[in-house]
Amino acid sequence: MKKRKLTGIFMSLMVAAGVIAGCSSSSTGGGDKDGETIKIGANLELSGGVASYGQSIEEGIKLAVEEINKEGIDGKKIELVTFDNKSEAAEATNGAIKLISQDKVAAIIGAATSTNTLAQVEIAQKNKTPILTPTGTNPTITNKDGVLNDFVFRTCFIDPFQGTVAANFAAKDLKVKNAAIIIDSSSDYAKGLAASFQEAFEANGGKIVAEEAYVAKDTDFNAILTNIKAKNPEFVFLPGYYEEVGLIIKQARALGLDVPFMGGDGWDSPKLVEIAGSDPLNKTYITNHYSSGDSDAKVQDFVKAFEAKYDGKSPDAFNALGYDSAYFLADAIKRAGSADPEKIQKALEETDGLSLVSGTLTLDENHDPIKSAVILEYKGGKQEFNTKVNP
Repeated sequence: MKKRKLTGIFMSLMVAAGVIAGCSSSSTGGGDKDGETIKIGANLELSGGVASYGQSIEEGIKLAVEEINKEGIDGKKIELVTFDNKSEAAEATNGAIKLISQDKVAAIIGAATSTNTLAQVEIAQKNKTPILTPTGTNPTITNKDGVLNDFVFRTCFIDPFQGTVAANFAAKDLKVKNAAIIIDSSSDYAKGLAASFQEAFEANGGKIVAEEAYVAKDTDFNAILTNIKAKNPEFVFLPGYYEEVGLIIKQARALGLDVPFMGGDGWDSPKLVEIAGSDPLNKTYITNHYSSGDSDAKVQDFVKAFEAKYDGKSPDAFNALGYDSAYFLADAIKRAGSADPEKIQKALEETDGLSLVSGTLTLDENHDPIKSAVILEYKGGKQEFNTKVNP
């Protein structure tokens, strides 16, 4: 099984190398032959381990595209071309290759996770086609070792900000003096958040008394939770994805580990409550990009439109960031006056003060948004707005 998987990844990399070598570095894709549509790709996790994220982002994108197409962009309609990367990095690479080389899209929205976004970066850079991740928070997506990936953008804030917000909340609002950290050792997202949390928490005078790790798709966490309980932490930071987080919370409460838990936007899925149960999630918190409980008129207009389209379903942050990503890209296309990927890249880079559902967006020199975060608390299986934190 492992051998077949490695062979598949190797073949994907070989295909990627061929496309990078063979494609023109100055793409002129993005429009149909009659110039009546602008093709936009969506490379999302529509199946697999984190399918809830990709499905939510797609719902948000589709609502936005429907709204945008009522007026169009300079008389043109957006045509959405979707690829399911199956929550796998190798498939995300294949998706970027297909969308750019075969579908000739002007830009790509996705992926949802940092790992699956990073898998597309080289393709985007070599083919000069913008990629815009709604929710990939790892800093290296846009800038690695001081080198800017100039065709890569994001709609969300980055891990260091999110981790710092969580640490400050734990130390200053919850008044905890020591904490434990549990990470998914296979996740760039989890490792990045944990590092920024620890740095900020210790800077506040806090102490990390235990660190434990698991790997995605694990289901039995009793051993690591028993180790953590023995260290008597006042708080546990758990920056994982909803499938494992739900099981960890449920098993922690069963072991009598009743301290507050906190994570990031990776918790934000309706599936979390199904997996963990309502009661175990009490006294848990997340940092997030948006809250449907925010009284801002733009937020409430979005909530009403989303509920109308999706049979009363309340939109989560992944829905909101998918929606915002489509508007972010549409705004850049309009200002570029073109479906040419390089002109769109330039317009994306110049985004300043764009009003979106998840906040007013201005990009810094690393293509990272400067925007607010919210802290949500789970009570009775529902998210409640706790506070908003400005950058």
